[in-house]
Parts: sequence; C-alpha cells; structure tokens
Amino acid sequence: MHPLYPHLFTPLDLGFTTLPNRVLMGSMHTGLEEKKDDLRALAAYFAARARGGVGLMVTGGISPNRQGWLAPFGAKMSTRGEVVKHQNVTTAVHAEGGKICMQILHAGRYSMHPLLVAPSPLKAPISPFKPWGMSQRLIRATINDFANAAALSREAGYDGVEIMGSEGYLINQFIAPRTNHRRDDWGGSFENRIRFPLEIMRKVREKAGKDFIVIFRVSMLDLVDEGSSWEEVEQLALAIEAAGATIINTGIGWHEARVPTIATLVPRGAYAWVTKRLMGKLSIPLIATNRINTPEKAEEILREGYANMVSMARPFLADPDFVRKAQAQQANEINTCIACNQACLDQIFKGKTASCLVNPRACQESQITNRKSQIVNPKKVAVVGAGPAGLSAATELAAMGREVHLFEASGEIGGQFNLAKRIPGKEEFHETLRYFGKMIEKNGVVLHLNTRVDADFLIKNNFSEVVVSTGVVPRTPNIEGIDHPKVLSYLDVLLHRKPVGKTVALIGAGGIGFDVATFLTDQTPSHSSISDYQSEWGIDAQYEHRGGITKPQPEHPPRQVWLLQRSKGKVGERLGKTTGWAHRITLKSRNVQMWNEVEYLKVDDAGLHITVKGLPQLLEVENVVVCAGQEPMRELYTPLLAAGIKVHLIGGAKEAAELDAKRAIEEGFQLTISE
Repeated sequence: MHPLYPHLFTPLDLGFTTLPNRVLMGSMHTGLEEKKDDLRALAAYFAARARGGVGLMVTGGISPNRQGWLAPFGAKMSTRGEVVKHQNVTTAVHAEGGKICMQILHAGRYSMHPLLVAPSPLKAPISPFKPWGMSQRLIRATINDFANAAALSREAGYDGVEIMGSEGYLINQFIAPRTNHRRDDWGGSFENRIRFPLEIMRKVREKAGKDFIVIFRVSMLDLVDEGSSWEEVEQLALAIEAAGATIINTGIGWHEARVPTIATLVPRGAYAWVTKRLMGKLSIPLIATNRINTPEKAEEILREGYANMVSMARPFLADPDFVRKAQAQQANEINTCIACNQACLDQIFKGKTASCLVNPRACQESQITNRKSQIVNPKKVAVVGAGPAGLSAATELAAMGREVHLFEASGEIGGQFNLAKRIPGKEEFHETLRYFGKMIEKNGVVLHLNTRVDADFLIKNNFSEVVVSTGVVPRTPNIEGIDHPKVLSYLDVLLHRKPVGKTVALIGAGGIGFDVATFLTDQTPSHSSISDYQSEWGIDAQYEHRGGITKPQPEHPPRQVWLLQRSKGKVGERLGKTTGWAHRITLKSRNVQMWNEVEYLKVDDAGLHITVKGLPQLLEVENVVVCAGQEPMRELYTPLLAAGIKVHLIGGAKEAAELDAKRAIEEGFQLTISE
C-alpha cells in the first residue's frame, strides 16, 4: 500500500486485464493526430506519458468515417492504411509498459465541414454549417462504422476504445431532446433516443471481442437547456453496462454550454459529485473527471467514494511524469496544470498543435531529443529577473550543468505571476511558483533575492553569458491629470494593496484590465468554494432540472466598475478563445460597464472625463486605475552588448505589447535548445 496515495495506486482488475493504478489520461486533441508523419510524433508523445506511469491513456478523438470529422481531413479510423500508422503509436506505448485506448468520436453537428450530419438538421452555435438530418439507412451505417473502427483499433494494437457519448457530439445529440427532434424509431421517447448509443455499444462489443477495454463516456451533466434529466442519465448508464461496457467515464457539459467546466476559475474536483451519484448503482468502474490536477485531489476523490478511477488530461501535458513523481513521493516536483487553456485548447481552436504554458516540451517530444545533459566546463551565467521567463531560463540552464545565478530585485520569485495569483479564480499560479522554487533548489540555481544588479556588477563578476529577463513596468498614458491622487496603477491595487473606493474606472480592457475588474468586484477572498461556483454559474447541484442547470445567482459586487477600451470592437476581444467568454459573462453578471471607443480627456476632483463614441461623459468615480499596457525594462541590454558579453533578451523585457507567460516560459526554455 502506498503511504501517501493508497487508493490512487491500488491496481484495478478489469477481469481480462489489470490496470496498475487508478489514473486515466483522458482524451485530448493535440493536433498531432493529423500530422503527416505516420503518427510518429503522436507515438513519442504517448510513449513519454506511458513512461511516466499512467495506468491507461486515451487518444484524441478519431472519427469512424469522413462525415464525423471534426475538421476537413481530420483523424479517422476506417481503413487498413490507417491501422498501419496507428501501430506506431501502440508499439511505442507498449514498449514503455503502457496501455492505450483509441477514442472513437463522431462530431455530428459540431463538425467544421459541409458534410456534417446530425439526428435533426439543427445548426450548432459553434459551427458555421447546418447539418444534414440522418436517414435511417445512414444511422445503421454509422453504427457499423463505430464497430468497424473499434475492430480496426484492435488490429492496430490498441488495448481498447473509448466511445465518445458526451460533450454534445453525435451520440449525445441523439440522446438529448435539445438536438433530437425525430419522430421515427430513433427519436421521441427516451427509449428511442438512447437506441443509437446502445446499438453502438452492442455492435462494438460484438466486433471487438470480450477481452477488449470499452470505455463509454456518458454525458452525466449536459449543462444546456433540454439536456438529459438525472433519471435518464442513470437509466442510460445501466443500459450501457448491460450492453457490454468495461468502464463508464464521466462527461461534463456540452461545448455550446455557457458554463465554464475546465478553466482555471473552476474549483478543483468541482464535478466529482456528479459521478458519485452513480456510485453503487453499477458493477463496473466509474471515472470522475474535470479539474483534477494534483495527486492529493485524486486520492481524496477515490478515498471519499466519488469514483473508482480519476481522469486527468491537461495535467499530463504539464507533466508527463505526474504519476511516477507521485508514486516516488515527489509530488512537490510535479509541474501542475493551471488550467489556463492558453497553449492547449486555444491553440487547437486556431488550427495549431497544442503545447503547454508551463511545459513547452509538450507535443514536441519527437523533436527535442538531442539536448546536451551536462557541460564539461560549465559557463557562469547570470539570469536577471525572476519572472516566468527568468525562472524558465535559470532552471533549464542549470539542469544542463551551467553555473546559474538568478538575480531578483524584489523579495520573491514570480514577477507578473505574483499579480496573477491574487486574482480570484487564478490561485493555481501559486503552483507554478512552487514548482519553479523546487526546480531552483533541485538544479542548484544560486538565487539572489532583494538584489538589483547593473552592467558593471555583471562584468566585474565574470559572467560569460547574461539572460536579461527584467520584465516590464506599467505604461503611463499621456492624459491630463494622470498624477491626480485618485489615480492608481494596477500594481498599486494588486501588489501594494492600496485602498480602492466604491466607484472605479479602469483605463484599459486587456487581460490585466479584466483581472483587475474581477479582483475589484469579487465579494469573497477566492472562488475555491464549489457551492459558490455552482451558484454563480447556475449549476443545479440537486439535479432537479434537465441538463443540470438553473438560474445563476451571481454575487453582489462590492463596487461599481467601468472597464474602458480605447479601440472599437468587443471589449475583451483578444482574450483567450476558450476562456474569454467566461470572463466577460462574469463581469457582466457583476454589472461591470464595458465601454469601447473611449477617448480619455482628463482626471480631476470631479472624476474621469471621457468621450464615448464621440459623446462627452463624466464618470464621477473615487478612483481611476490605469491598466493601459506595459513597457519593457531592458536597460542592461545595451551596455552588456557593448562590453562584448553574450546577452539574451527574453520575456517582457524583449516584448511587452501583450503580457504573455506562454511566450516568456518558452523563450527561457529555447535558450537550452540553441546551446
């Protein structure tokens, strides 16, 4: 029995095979599924996670036919040629002692191509195309395609499949009244609506054999109007078990739902209660999912009887060795997923390959292979500035064998992350700083806090190389009265905790403007309470309503805030694609006034004088907070260059137009690649 995580590291006996632990690496589309490399990059990606000790992994969604593609020419499994490519993945995983299932996903009306089909011809709000209603003949053919994909996946060497029956994809579209308006044998009554998933389950089991893992992902909480009721979820799960499923996985929320389910503002383990409602009703294992990102939270869910297994997806982008480190009692060395979505989901929605903000190696495993591990004659390197870029550079260079000195003018590491971690819903940034602190210690970085250095100091101390990662300073706009006592910077508010009045105008509506608005309108210290999160977003914890949603009850804000944007267009338009909408809804529910096309005239005792779309306005506010961008701090760069020292400029010091932690950490990491 494991001393810290006894439930997490208890094997799971499935009858014909045994999983070594209770950790599932959940399905995640990375873009590697479509690479024209015979899936070798995908193989390296999964091999790294298998090596890290995951009990069972699931691929990103693979379509059973062309109509089910997520996007044109997306990943599918319907031919022998595709089997051969996937054998590269399964061979690599099995060589590392791992097990892997292929997820079969038919996108239905969520497809981003004109061939899309659905139970009823109802356009999805997230696709530009209206689907074709499926004929009964096509329904039968699609059921066979699912079964054929399962049989081919077995031939490719997979240990099983996951049937994607949730998140609003095709199977879910048949199940829910919201999207199934049919009047034949495949619609209408609940029995008719679940006929499609049950026939798929039976046919898959028949074609793939009994000694093959079949996970069925049931949408246990749709979070949309006219979704499934709890009684229907329970009946479906029982029927899926009877039809031959090995394991049932929990699906939470449709992609069109207006409730955030995986963003950083969602409390850890916020949806395990849904899985727990089914515990004891079935004889096959149940998997809990969503925002489980530490071994402690995973162990708690298992110990308290919420599930038999836990699913984590993005945590394995952040750290492929998550399980191995937990098993070795080195959880403080885990690079924790902060659920920011910036480098994974946001990039996928832009058609790019996924990565990870806190782990730039993610999805580049096949490329980053020739990195030097140790240097015979280590150079003495100075890294100036311990923000995200400097932390990344210092720890990576030290891991290579450099003698690294990290200089930080303040009394703590973190830079802009020390602002981010104070924003309600962004507490996970504490984890990244904890990780970097541990890596500083482990890799032997010499840390100098409260130490401001200049070029002369660095030259005199014989540093052969200097990394300038000194970050940014807030930009002060040229507005009359900008030095008025009621004007504060975002640093005054977030870092120095200066008092702020009950009426506030924010100049600037970028990421920092939104963060400050969230901070100023939050009634409680944090959103770690699951019940607070449920109330604010209208999640029906009693599950008395279809879809599990009810009327949101947002908290009463302690201040009236105006969030002002100089440019045209939607306020916050440049926020992350998969999280920006949630931030806008949050502020709107707190009565934050979001105005665009604002010109700032002056600040005086009366307040902030502006024009809005050319019309003059006076905001009689107690405070004006400037969130109008940043300027780089790079004073060290030129004198060091002139002295002939090799200098690298990274992070905000290099470019401060938009604060970008993803770019900052990646630039720090890239220094080691160029060595």
